[in-house]
Amino acid sequence: MESKTLVTAIDDKKTLKNEKDTTLNRPQMPLIISGLVIGMALLVYLMATQTIVQSLLLVIGLLLGYTLFHARFGFTSAFRRLMSVGNGRALRSHLVMLAVAVTLFAPILALGYSFFGDTVSGYVGPIGVSLFVGSFLFGIGMQLGGGCASGTLYAVGGGRSVMLVTLLFFIIGSTIGAYHLPFWTEELPSFEPVSLATSTDLGYAGAWALSIALFALIAWVTLVVERKKRAPKMASNPSTHGWRRLFRGSWPLFIAAVVLAVLNALTLMTRGAPWGITSAFALWGSKAAQFLGMDVASWGYWQGANAEVLNASMFADSTTVLNIGVILGAFLASAAGGLFKPSAFTGKNAAASVFGGLLMGYGARLAFGCNIGAYFGGIASFSLHGYIWGVMALAGTFAALYMRPKFGLSVPKSNDSFC
Repeated sequence: MESKTLVTAIDDKKTLKNEKDTTLNRPQMPLIISGLVIGMALLVYLMATQTIVQSLLLVIGLLLGYTLFHARFGFTSAFRRLMSVGNGRALRSHLVMLAVAVTLFAPILALGYSFFGDTVSGYVGPIGVSLFVGSFLFGIGMQLGGGCASGTLYAVGGGRSVMLVTLLFFIIGSTIGAYHLPFWTEELPSFEPVSLATSTDLGYAGAWALSIALFALIAWVTLVVERKKRAPKMASNPSTHGWRRLFRGSWPLFIAAVVLAVLNALTLMTRGAPWGITSAFALWGSKAAQFLGMDVASWGYWQGANAEVLNASMFADSTTVLNIGVILGAFLASAAGGLFKPSAFTGKNAAASVFGGLLMGYGARLAFGCNIGAYFGGIASFSLHGYIWGVMALAGTFAALYMRPKFGLSVPKSNDSFC
């Protein structure tokens, strides 16, 4: 009797496994081949015209996009879940990512040199009115636009048509923010950057220990909030099993968190700076404005070292190459899962994308970065401005919960499935 029951249980487990596997679509091989061809062509072009660093960053960007899509690793949804229903699981995955990142960044920043012998520096931003306002605006914008900076890129790569609208106005907002930035930094109160490692007596070892303690405290707070609000659990995405899960289906959030931290550290060691996204948006928009006859070179933002970036090829900009890699990596991940299918969108969704994209672009420039450059890269670099960015973006998220219905967007009472 026990043997028969055991056999039945094993059969039921196999059936459940097969049912889960059949929820996945077949790989879209023509799209996969097209994506690989485009990637190889771009890689060859970069090897022929740029330094080896750009070629390596394209590969790293591709891996970042692939990871983001497979795990549906969100910053927007993580903040919204916490503020709307009290579910902190996704935010705890951020803390795992940050814990791994500070552990890797500390010795790299202390050593001070990249793989190629160049100087390494983290993202340590100034603290002022622009930071508080910019990160708050970004928090609102990502809840209306349907994605953060990384979320916008991997959603575009994954085929979400409405995110093309968000991306376009993200670029426009970044360009306007670049034009206005001198006012925010020179005319309004602003203080010098503060690093937990170098602006104090802690050093990198002490700053690492303090960071880990802060992450543990924040994780505990999210667990308390979950219990108090009786938060609903997050739904899981369809997935296959075994080694096939590497290429199809969903990845566990906490595995993706570790992978993203490692890839960010590789980015730091390759180009001498952490992963960033939105500076490229300001560059793209400014080059477009320059093409249309605007005197972009006279803007305060494009003076000094930035002037060389503006005048050079976009493919010489490492952040641009990373962004292209993220989009391409998400496209390949989407096609591997048979999920690439451009989606339709309504007028209300488009309006939210326009407004959200503008706020994110403008806010990112004021706040010296987005959820990647300021929040992820800033905290990983032991910058106080990264923590302030996170708090203010959460405040913006809370405000956006009251604005979303005006744009026909829901305020979830359960979980979200996308960034």
